[in-house]
Amino acid sequence: MATKIPPKTVQPTTKPSTPDDGGSVVLERRTQKVKPPQMHQVLMLNDDYTPMEFVVVVIQEFFSKDRETATQIMLKIHLDGKAVCGVYSKDVAATKVDQVLEAAKQSGHPLQCISEPVE
Repeated sequence: MATKIPPKTVQPTTKPSTPDDGGSVVLERRTQKVKPPQMHQVLMLNDDYTPMEFVVVVIQEFFSKDRETATQIMLKIHLDGKAVCGVYSKDVAATKVDQVLEAAKQSGHPLQCISEPVE
């Protein structure tokens, strides 16, 4: 004795039928366009008290840069007052900022790090 499994019914988005269209059902497919997330750049700001070597170590540790690249970024921070250390999604950028600020606080340095949207 085999039993039939009832067919699954899908509830499509339908347009109500009107008397003049013969009672037909029209399905409308709407494609959703999803934008990629807005990227944020993490900037480190210059100060006169944080040692340059500490800044290089922080850039290497939290932004996965090699020593030469980290040194170049540190010099840009020192000469220009700020420099981009990396570009990430909003949540990742906020985490990077928190990590840098916590490391600076633990070491007793006033190093500042911010995140801002990429234009």
